[in-house]
Amino acid sequence: MGEQIFEKKFQRRFENFVCQNCGQEVKGNGYTNHCPHCLWSKHVDIRPGDRQNDCGGLMEPVDAQFKSQKWRLKHRCQKCGEIKSVKLSPEDNLDVVTQLIKRKAEKLFYNK
Repeated sequence: MGEQIFEKKFQRRFENFVCQNCGQEVKGNGYTNHCPHCLWSKHVDIRPGDRQNDCGGLMEPVDAQFKSQKWRLKHRCQKCGEIKSVKLSPEDNLDVVTQLIKRKAEKLFYNK
């Protein structure tokens, strides 16, 4: 069984893109990995920034958590089901983050 060797853990890429979920134009800052408007992402990385994942599925934002003194966003790939967690950024739409937290609370407290 061969071992995969990765040169770097993170590869910073300045990439602009059009969100495939909401259609917004997004200007990348080298750390951008999801749309700041709707928080959806695309499953393209194995390691952050490497663009080596062939899946290409849309990643739905499913949760927001405060962990280790940072807000994190959890995505689930609609194509393969993989779940990934990334940091929220100051540009992210807080209304959408609030909706994620509210949805989680409703499930926990009201079984909705």
